[in-house]
Amino acid sequence: MSEILDFSAKCFVGCGLALAMFGPSAHAKGHDKVLYSFCSQQDCADGSGPEGGVIADSAGNLYGTTSVGGANGGGSVFEIAPDGTYSVLYSFCSRSSCADGENPSGSLTMDGSGNLYGATTFGGTRGAGVVFELAANGTETVLYTFCLKNTCRNGANPASGVIIDGSGDLYGTTTDGGNGSGTVFRLAASGGEKVLYKFRAGNDGFSPSSLVMDDAGNLYGTAQGGGPNGAGDVFEVTPNGAYKQLYDFCIQPDCADGANPLAGLILDGSGNLYGTTSDGGTYGLGTVFKLAADGSETVLYSFCSRGDCSDGAYPAANLTMDGSGNLYGTTQYGDGRDCYDIDNGSSCGAVFRLAPNGTETALYSFCSKAACADGAQPEGNLILDSSGNLYGTTYIGGTGHCVDGCGTIFKLDAGGSKRK
Repeated sequence: MSEILDFSAKCFVGCGLALAMFGPSAHAKGHDKVLYSFCSQQDCADGSGPEGGVIADSAGNLYGTTSVGGANGGGSVFEIAPDGTYSVLYSFCSRSSCADGENPSGSLTMDGSGNLYGATTFGGTRGAGVVFELAANGTETVLYTFCLKNTCRNGANPASGVIIDGSGDLYGTTTDGGNGSGTVFRLAASGGEKVLYKFRAGNDGFSPSSLVMDDAGNLYGTAQGGGPNGAGDVFEVTPNGAYKQLYDFCIQPDCADGANPLAGLILDGSGNLYGTTSDGGTYGLGTVFKLAADGSETVLYSFCSRGDCSDGAYPAANLTMDGSGNLYGTTQYGDGRDCYDIDNGSSCGAVFRLAPNGTETALYSFCSKAACADGAQPEGNLILDSSGNLYGTTYIGGTGHCVDGCGTIFKLDAGGSKRK
């Protein structure tokens, strides 16, 4: 691979164009290219099962994590260069009892010096996960170790990555601990963790996902379950830890407004939030939604609007927005067949585009190639480069040595839409 990836920034931020109510679905044949298939090396030393998508630096290098595999089986941090060279930057469980962390599942964050930050769901000296820094020279530092599940007031088992502010402070969530239902935390650049909010598994929800921050330092996220209707919610946590529920899902009959958001949110310049739910909507298989600054929720699209679900079903990753207001994302499943039935060529997820006029286009359906060599079941976030190419990962599929494939890194032509 000799093509150069053109990324002009380390962050990919959507711009604020309002979207219309949900509209029709369309089909488009995208051009998918597998950049790497995991577990191509003996004993999966190169990693297996990526869950968190990829990020990119200004030179076009892609970075991400695998949840398992690596030299010690506890997952890895990887880099893939513009020329296709794949490198394992770090293998977890390199220390006794996996004190350095085990099983990273969320996206990475990069600072201005090229240091990478992330979290592992397990490992650490107490077994409940860590926040880590990986320096450009490959040195891993555990910045914080969480406590045992449901016994520690400072949280346990982070399942998403972390975000970084202008002062170098890190912010993230845990799915357990606190009051038993997860936390929102801040990890200061100078050291020390502070729990900003502890969920109670009641009307405030439980198991929060990844965060997004506005210019005032307010944090926004989703809770996968709980809330007054038991179907999750959208919340805000201020810098001083004040919690506010912005929207409770399943307010409408049959959860037509969506239910159980697994992904985090993105924020436009006008203060509107965009996200997905994995359930609910008109057909019960997930939605794309907009939450306006005034708290009103609009379902922009309901998945499985086509009888065969070829438009996708069950989204689980954050959205990406381009400069024209198009939204991009992935769904874990597709046409209603068993995703793991690879021998029968099942459709195992899709990449979609949702235009400002509400038209949804399935840009690519995975498992389109024999034995799912193109990948299957994407769970991580997408990024968009300045030429209109999308990059992401699939959790299974590819040509690796797992029974159902060990996952891929892929590139997809988004059809000319570009990041601003």
